[in-house]
Amino acid sequence: MKALLALAIAATAASAPSRWTPERVSTDQYESSPSFAPDGRTMIFMRANPQFSAYRLMQSSCGPRGWSEAVPLAIAAPLPASEADPFITADGRQLWFVSNRPFPGKRGDDLDIWVADSDGRGGWGAPRRLPEPINSAQSELLPRRLPDGRLFFGSDRPGGLGGNDVYVATPRADGGWRVANLGAPLNTAHNDYEVEMSRDGSQAVVVSDREGRSHLYRFARSGDGWRALGRVPARDDVFQVGPLLSPKADRLLFAQADGERSGELFVIDLQTGADPTWPPACPGSKP
Repeated sequence: MKALLALAIAATAASAPSRWTPERVSTDQYESSPSFAPDGRTMIFMRANPQFSAYRLMQSSCGPRGWSEAVPLAIAAPLPASEADPFITADGRQLWFVSNRPFPGKRGDDLDIWVADSDGRGGWGAPRRLPEPINSAQSELLPRRLPDGRLFFGSDRPGGLGGNDVYVATPRADGGWRVANLGAPLNTAHNDYEVEMSRDGSQAVVVSDREGRSHLYRFARSGDGWRALGRVPARDDVFQVGPLLSPKADRLLFAQADGERSGELFVIDLQTGADPTWPPACPGSKP
């Protein structure tokens, strides 16, 4: 039954994505990796230069004129630090992201996973770095904390199936973490950079260069493993990055190059009857 459902989901995917980036958020820089507060009125995302480097965390708010022009996140580290891949948990209590900001004993310029707790007033407390074995001497990418407590992320640490793999960290009773490679078919001998999970853990989207360039690949949980659903329809000539599933996992936001606009946010329906009110509607906004 689950296998048949997975095939049905794959068969109903839209033929092409459409550009979604709000007018006052779009720039000649590369906008990517959005996440929304539970009330849908705050969007945190990353902005990079057109070469997709020197990442910064940005925030836009929904107001009377739609999404506002983005400003740097208040808790962002000062330049030249790079920070990326923000993720607001479903309950709005935590903000997860990656950063190469300094900390005592840090060596190198790799990206680590950090988390900040909500201050209850629309802001965030001081970020704290996650311990090993979640962080490593290599870079970690796109942290995704599910309601059940598991944390999914990408890393180029040694011991994987390829140059980059995707992992899951499970909380232990003693307060530590147990980290496991997600294995095939989510991981391959190529670079599998990022994994986006549905809230119930039944669907996954992996950013991978398994066909020579980084594209988006869909999977559905099938028994104790994963079934491949194919590639998300998007441009062949550019990479895609920063996937975000809707709460119902029926729509997907991601970023890809868009001419003079550099990187922009695109949305695609993953099944028929997808909820058109997500991404969160903000009156007055124009894509």
